[in-house]
This record gives sequence, C-alpha cells and structure tokens, in this order.
Amino acid sequence: MRQYKKYERYKDSGVKWIGEIPEEWETVPLKRIFKIINGGTPSSSEESYWNGEIVWVTPNDLSKLTEACIVDSERKITEDGLHNCSARIVPKGSIVISTRAPIGYVAIAEVPLCTNQGCKSLVPTKVINNKYFYYWMHSISFYLNVLGQGTTFLELSNSSLSVVELLTPSINEQKAIANFLDLKTAGIDGLIADKEKLIELLQEKRQAIITEAVTKGLNQNVKMKDSGIEWIGEIPEHWRLSKIKYESLINNKTLSESTDDDYEIEYIDISSVTSIGEIDGVQSLNFKDAPSRARRILYKGDTIVSTVRTYLKAIAFIENAQSNLICSTGFAVLTPLSKVVPKYLFYLMRSEKYVNEIVRRSVGVSYPAVNASDIGALECALPDRDEQMYIVEYLDNCTTQINQLVNDIQAQIQKLKEYRQSLISEIVTGKIDVREFADKVEVI
Repeated sequence: MRQYKKYERYKDSGVKWIGEIPEEWETVPLKRIFKIINGGTPSSSEESYWNGEIVWVTPNDLSKLTEACIVDSERKITEDGLHNCSARIVPKGSIVISTRAPIGYVAIAEVPLCTNQGCKSLVPTKVINNKYFYYWMHSISFYLNVLGQGTTFLELSNSSLSVVELLTPSINEQKAIANFLDLKTAGIDGLIADKEKLIELLQEKRQAIITEAVTKGLNQNVKMKDSGIEWIGEIPEHWRLSKIKYESLINNKTLSESTDDDYEIEYIDISSVTSIGEIDGVQSLNFKDAPSRARRILYKGDTIVSTVRTYLKAIAFIENAQSNLICSTGFAVLTPLSKVVPKYLFYLMRSEKYVNEIVRRSVGVSYPAVNASDIGALECALPDRDEQMYIVEYLDNCTTQINQLVNDIQAQIQKLKEYRQSLISEIVTGKIDVREFADKVEVI
C-alpha cells in the first residue's frame, strides 16, 4: 500500500474505530444521508402474491452476487403481494444491505425493487456517489455485526443503523474513490475468478479419474464386456457383477433412546461433509443436547452416503472411528463385507455414475431423497481384492495431489480476498489519495 500517495494533512475523526481521516473530510450519521426502508414478506399461503414481476431481494440473493449491482431475485412478488405486506419499492440506485442472517451483504439496486425483512434499503436523500457508499458499507461489515442484537440470530435495527458514522468526502472525491476501487477490485476479482475456475477444473478431473478407475480399471488394454446395466456400460471382462447390498451391510445400528443423557458423542451431520468427501467439523455433544437425527453408529471402514438429494454428494469414508462416533440418520451407512476393500467402496460411491444414479432414483418434490435400501439395490461391477487395493492406492495418490493443488489455490484466493478488503478499507477511509480518478465516474 505504501506505493500510493497520501493526503497532506489528517485529523482525528472522533470515531475510535475509524481513526484519522483527511482534514477536509467529515463524519456524519447515516440518517443524515439516507432514508432507511424496511422490507417485508407477503403471506406464503396466498398464491396470488407470488411469481409476479417485482424483484424481491433476500439475504440469500445478496450472498450469490459476484458484482456490486443487483437486478434480479430468486423469487418475485406481484402487485397484490406488495400491497399486502410491509415491503416497499425503492428506486434504482438505492443501497441494499442484509441486516440479519447474516449482517453485511451489500448491493446497489440496478432496478426498482423491494426486499424481505432480512434486508434494509438505503435511499439517498442527498446527491451522492452510491458506489462510494457501497464500498464504505462493504468495508464496515465487521462493525455492523458488532451492532447486531438478538439471541436466535443477530439483527441490525433501524436505530443502530441510522447512527452508523459515514465518512463524507466531497462528491468529486467520492467519484474518484469509486472509480479507483472499481478498477482495482475488477482486477482482483478477475484473478479470483480464474483461480476458482482452475479449482473447478481440478475437481472435475478428480471426479473423472475416480469414475474411470472404479468402472473401467487402470489397464487401458484390458478386454471389455457389456455389463448389461445401461448406466454402468462396459466393464473389464474379468470383473464380476453384483449389488451393493451383497457386498456390504446396510448398517442401521443406532443409539438407544435410553442412552445416558451425559453420554458424549462425536457427531457428523450431513452438512459437515464436503462435496469432495472430507468431513469438515465433528461436533462433540452430550446425548441430551444432540439433535434427534444424531443416532447412527459408525465403525472404522464404513462409507456414509447422504440419502437427501440436497446433499447427495455428501459421501465420506470413516478412516478411524472411536466407539462414540455417530452420524445423522440422513446417511446410509455401508459396512463392506470381506470381498470388498473398504476404501474401494467409498470411491465407488463417489464416482459420477453412482452419484447420478442415486439422484435419478431419488423421489419427492419438496424434499427428494432415497432410502438405504435403494442404495443397496444399486448394481456394481467389482474386480478382485488385489486389484481393488491397487486402484485404491492409485486413487489415493491422485486425489491427494489434486487436493493439495486445490488447497494451495484456495489459500491464494483467501489472500487475494484479504488484500481486496484491506484495499477497500484503506481507500474509503482516506489513507490513500486517489483524487486523480475523479473525472471517470457518473453521479447518480
């Protein structure tokens, strides 16, 4: 940051968490510049209120944005829906901010829109550069979360938001800051996007390697035969056909309801398993405090497969298991029999063909799922144990290398995001002078 020019003179802002600011700048409460407009939700039971043309923004919509402006929403409401709830249309150029679950997502309304009660809209009452204040609100998300109140979830009230201090450089400086940050963040975002695309390609490669190995083997010259199963296709001639339920036990063993309340369990929920099969977070809970679905007992060598379509890629291998390791009843637990190498079964279930087939067999509209017996009924083609062990060793090496590359790239992305956030904070608080960019931004 030191290569950039600084302002000649600074003064104390009078706000501890802001610190020093350029001498010509002032701090004012948000209510002096913006009018706060609350959101609302029409009754979900009234069909005539929904599927209209009015953009109705939620925190979830804001969380998916990859740019500053928002033009659409996942759900829309009708004029009747708008008139029968507390939501109000705000004009293009308003700043929309999520104020609960979570606090701090920010966007600029590119079209007239309204929001649900998880968001508030800031409608300018003075001539400003909205992009500057977008960056300002973005930079202080940490502080907005400090102001949040509540027990079930934090929420930022109108009264707390209205007195949040804003820095107010001149309109020309607002334009300069907005333009400078547009240019710089676009470059950083481009680098991040490139790295995210590389991760996506590596993950696709990992999935392809797994699928090829467990359905075709590693010998490209082996003679093939038709499996007779359309979704499996051709398999090596020496492999045998079977079904998952003949090669593994569908383990339904669960903790008894009479288990001591103070019995401590290590719990794996469906949401704890990542899309690449890693277990991200095991919860230590007393039985009395655990959710009712925390019942399925796990053993070393088990493979767990989510039966709920939303999490169908939540498939993990239990490398080690203490006697108190428990998973959600939303998993099917597969315990391999003697002819199957435990981790081979995991890779088999992780392969694209099996994931897709489980998706195809899932039923239900609002909550599509399969049951454990559906998974047990899946056909499978298996080599002997020695070949299985060879394939597992090969896949362990390949996936380890790819996972390490992905982790390295993710670390680079995190550093870029931290730099981006630091740059925004430095610029909007006047630590760097970028006034030369003033002539390149429009005023709303």
